[in-house]
Amino acid sequence: MKRSGFTMIELIFVIVILGILAAVAIPKLAATRDDAKIAKSASDMATFVSDLGSYYTSKGTFGTATLADVTNVGFGTSAAPTATTTAVAGATLNLTDGTNVCIIFKPQTVAVADGTMIVSAGAGTSTQCKAVQAAAVKANILGANNADKNATFGGTSVVQ
Repeated sequence: MKRSGFTMIELIFVIVILGILAAVAIPKLAATRDDAKIAKSASDMATFVSDLGSYYTSKGTFGTATLADVTNVGFGTSAAPTATTTAVAGATLNLTDGTNVCIIFKPQTVAVADGTMIVSAGAGTSTQCKAVQAAAVKANILGANNADKNATFGGTSVVQ
């Protein structure tokens, strides 16, 4: 009498092979998620700088603008800059990885140099911070080797 089906040895081999595949795939999925957060951060940084430039060009000053007036970047959400204040001029906006400050945006006040924003590398040394800083250098938001970079916005106020 012949029985059809799998032997115990065959089932064990299949389970071992599936375990090996899972051990390889799970870290790759985690790395993909981290890469997506870093790409989102780089995109948010570029959008924020562009939005600041557009706002300054259209108004001629940062004045008393709030973040909601200037940009729709999701401040305070995961992997997005968290703001210590809602004012733009003279405010410090920090891009964090949840714990460490990775990038610092500081639009200058009218008294200092309205139309200028200083972008600095934060003190965060986590893997995600280093990756975000590298993305900022690649996107020309930070200077080479994480040096401070000034973004100067100009133009004449657009009359409405």
